[in-house]
Amino acid sequence: MDTVSPLRKKLIIYFIGFTAALAGLLFGLDIGVISGALPFIKNTFKLSIEAEGTVVSALLWGAVIGTLISGVLSSKFGRRKTILISAVIFVLGSVLCSIAQSELLLIGARLFLGVAVGVASFTAPLYLSEISPQKVRGSLISMYQLMITIGIVLAFLSNTWLASYATFGGVTGGHWRIMLGVIAIPAAIMFVGVLFLPESPRWLFLKGFKDRAVAVFEGMHLDKAEIASEVKEIEDNLKVKQNGFEMFKTNPNFRRAIGLGIGLQIIQQLTGINVVMYFAPTIFRIAGFATTNQQMWGTVIVGMINVLATFIAIGFVDRLGRKPIMYAGFVTMGLAMIAVGTLFNIGIEKHPGLGYVAIFALLIFIIGFAMSAGPIIWVICSEIYPLSGRDLGVTFSTATNWIANAIVGMTFLLLLAGFGNGNTFLLYGGLNILFIIFFVLFVPETKGVSLEKIEANLLSGLPLKQIGQPPRASSTVGLPAGSARVH
Repeated sequence: MDTVSPLRKKLIIYFIGFTAALAGLLFGLDIGVISGALPFIKNTFKLSIEAEGTVVSALLWGAVIGTLISGVLSSKFGRRKTILISAVIFVLGSVLCSIAQSELLLIGARLFLGVAVGVASFTAPLYLSEISPQKVRGSLISMYQLMITIGIVLAFLSNTWLASYATFGGVTGGHWRIMLGVIAIPAAIMFVGVLFLPESPRWLFLKGFKDRAVAVFEGMHLDKAEIASEVKEIEDNLKVKQNGFEMFKTNPNFRRAIGLGIGLQIIQQLTGINVVMYFAPTIFRIAGFATTNQQMWGTVIVGMINVLATFIAIGFVDRLGRKPIMYAGFVTMGLAMIAVGTLFNIGIEKHPGLGYVAIFALLIFIIGFAMSAGPIIWVICSEIYPLSGRDLGVTFSTATNWIANAIVGMTFLLLLAGFGNGNTFLLYGGLNILFIIFFVLFVPETKGVSLEKIEANLLSGLPLKQIGQPPRASSTVGLPAGSARVH
């Protein structure tokens, strides 16, 4: 009989969840750190506008590479060992960034570091979904998403403190090397923590190690009924073979879902969110906040608003539905970006007070994104793929997100220089309004609909917009055996 107290059981489970979710923290730290370090890097290496964009986007292109190789790594070595590999790359990449002696070496180091970001962004949520007991699975996966936003805030706070120290201490360069190198510390902590984690039970089942998989659940002090339920779910899942590439070649309905996932991820990046995250100090400077201290504390406020507004989506996505929140988000983001662009075109220099109004509008944009496109597009992308092709679908979606992310990072400063400050924000505002049309025409409402119904509707040939509806009576006729089965 298991005499372990319920509190200790929870502590063990949440230790596993928190340690794996540290990958999300590192992800957020790497995303957030560059905004504060970039002005000092620019001064050190005398970067051109094009080079600034390349320094920012190098990590993102590395993340594309990391995403594409994650499936092979996690399948061959296991989820746990793959997270350990990402932690090692995080440590080495952060150190290499901090000691880079030229812009080319820095770009190469950030490309290498990006591989860790891509591997972690794919493998950590996968590990959490596979090891978490069913009744706490949602909260543990949400912990990963929340840790990303917390990582961004911590990076902004670290940048602000180091920049202020450099200013008051008279140290040339603003300690950007420490800004980039300090990430090696939490990466090393994650590495040590993951050494104590068990392997994913599902991966162990895939490799034929059922006894070891059951031992993992026993080590988490689950009772016999819970273990039996988890084992049955895993064995049922494994009855559906993972043949995503074959399905992609032969099933046009699956390709439609892939296309929708790609479109959703492009939309998420073209809202302009990472324009704000990567170049926040530049935007605050344009708005009339001239000192480094003002710009850095502005980025901290941006990060904190991003964290807090994420809870809006968590609280309402299953009550109001995906599409109503997305519509509200697009209207909020679009009007906020249009307001920022209009104020910049009027001229902050002539009317300094408008700078505060522009920043207020920018924070409204952050709220709009964090409550909608940030989390909900990932939710929809996790729901629209059939089980037998889900790994491939998620790979396509995640890789697209990083590619679009990199393109946005490379082009923003060029747009400011060639298109003008105000017109650039007007462009992003207009895109947000246009995205409403895409959602009206193509995106299903999936609230309260089981994954098996969504899969049956998709594979029966229903329009994408309708795959969240209850299936037609004949929707499973002619489908391959097991094709409508999703867990």
